[in-house]
Amino acid sequence: MNSPAKQYLVISALGQDRPGIVKNLTQPISDSSANILDSRMTILGGEFAILMMVEGSWDTIAKLENQLPSLGDKLGLTIVSKRTDSQQPQTNAIPYQVNVVALDHPGIVNHLAEFFSSRNINIQDLYTDSYNAAHTGTPMFTATLVVNIPGDIAISRLREEFFYFCDGLNLDGILEPAKA
Repeated sequence: MNSPAKQYLVISALGQDRPGIVKNLTQPISDSSANILDSRMTILGGEFAILMMVEGSWDTIAKLENQLPSLGDKLGLTIVSKRTDSQQPQTNAIPYQVNVVALDHPGIVNHLAEFFSSRNINIQDLYTDSYNAAHTGTPMFTATLVVNIPGDIAISRLREEFFYFCDGLNLDGILEPAKA
């Protein structure tokens, strides 16, 4: 159970990328004495995107929530926030890392999500990228996932099913224990 003094806020922001955007977005968080516990920031096309979880006292989080609409207007960002709880560790699950590389084609992420969800395996983290292969310029795709495999699933059988799944979609895949 969370301490009544600690409140958590997830903030996402999206807008045109430019120098200083991270500083300008995180300054009010820092000024309010809130703490960024976790964040992901990237540039997609010409757009800056961020997702972060902020922690603070109830009044700090309330003030920050009230500042976000005007901050979004000032910075030209679409900002969405939502209160949440601290993340509870998943018990009886083993974190595994999945890496996939393939010729780029539509549907790879959806197929990966279907493979894991049909086995009741939660995807904790997912990162994808597209690039052109050196020398040939062939469009390539890569995905890195962290999944939480329930303790009652036989890893050897899952690994076999995963490699069969990858072969069927012409994916080069690896499934191995996540390193801390």
